[in-house]
Amino acid sequence: MSDVLETIEIETGPSPRAAIIWMHGLGADGHDFEPIVPELRLPASHAVRFIFPHAPVMPVAINNGMRMRAWYDIRQANLSERADLDGVRSSQRHVDALLAREAARGVTPGRTVLAGFSQGGAIALYAGLRFKERLAGIVALSTYLIAGDRLDTEASAANRDVPIFMAHGTLDPVVQLAWAERSRDTLVRGGWPLEWHVYPIEHSAVIEEIVAAGAFLTKVLSKDQQSTQTQ
Repeated sequence: MSDVLETIEIETGPSPRAAIIWMHGLGADGHDFEPIVPELRLPASHAVRFIFPHAPVMPVAINNGMRMRAWYDIRQANLSERADLDGVRSSQRHVDALLAREAARGVTPGRTVLAGFSQGGAIALYAGLRFKERLAGIVALSTYLIAGDRLDTEASAANRDVPIFMAHGTLDPVVQLAWAERSRDTLVRGGWPLEWHVYPIEHSAVIEEIVAAGAFLTKVLSKDQQSTQTQ
């Protein structure tokens, strides 16, 4: 599995039966969201493996070519030309490899959530909506939809109705609220069940947002657990 990135892992109980792959934002690393694990307030009965991958290091054009951890190059400040699609697809392969590793360790895609903040959230949406097997859900914070105009032809049948949680800051100067709202509207028009939250913050996350995301995670993982037990 040469595409498997270096990761940080936290397990909330022995023999995890669920996984959450959480991707950081531009210039950060896998340590960035480690502190959220207890703040999500997941039930003690949910043994979850949290996986925080480190993005590759690459030059980022919008930051004057400075090398940093990034899921793809950002070339323009506007939404339609913002993301380097070759880099996005490379990160998609990294996510696919992480999902394959979890499946090999006994956690199926149906018990796995893709999550992320900013660039990481964009990759969670891009990779999750195109993944060939059904996922438990997608969490996308302070982010936007890449290549939303291609979803009709590129979204996988397995994840045509995967539940999605999106949250955004109304004062965000980095990823405009309008971009997130446009992304939300595209997903809703496409038929995806989407939970939407806004907070009076800039490009960051607050505890209320994390608690709301935790409630979403509890719901989608509990639903899948119940359906598995009744089969």
